[in-house]
Amino acid sequence: MKNLIKEVGITLLLAVLIFIGARSTIQTFYVLMSSMEPSFYEGQRLVVNKAVYFFGEPERGDVIIFDAPNNKNEDFIKRVIGLPGDTVEIKGGEVYVNDVAIDEPYIKSAPAYTIPQRDVPDDSYFVLGDNRNNSNDSHNNWYVPRENIIGKAWLSTWPPDAWGTVPDYDLADQLDDAGA
Repeated sequence: MKNLIKEVGITLLLAVLIFIGARSTIQTFYVLMSSMEPSFYEGQRLVVNKAVYFFGEPERGDVIIFDAPNNKNEDFIKRVIGLPGDTVEIKGGEVYVNDVAIDEPYIKSAPAYTIPQRDVPDDSYFVLGDNRNNSNDSHNNWYVPRENIIGKAWLSTWPPDAWGTVPDYDLADQLDDAGA
């Protein structure tokens, strides 16, 4: 009987440790709006990798989940465009990072608005939705503080026709190639 209690105790302890480990490294996310179309649609379910930013910082092109500005009870999903210290500008339907127009094959349509060149504050990120003309994002004059980032979109789990890993778009290569 003593061995049975010990075995059950060890099993419960391992289960709790595995649960805590999983909750601290992954999370599910439900897409509520159309701001990321055509990459993600309302009702789509994603797995968020929370551990990836324990070891590094967000990169241009990453799709991140973060606490919404002015509302810690809501999470947003957007694409990182500008890193701390970058300059960002939107004009003529194109997004410029550090004076280089970036190629964005993932957007629904070109932005129909302009923003003058602005500097991304230290420890913050400039983010945009892929549905540029229907997204509450950094073009509305807010940034994402590093501490508000929950993680990176990693896997799509619903609906079945969208199963798979979230594609990466490395915007850094475009800027490196341009010498920015």
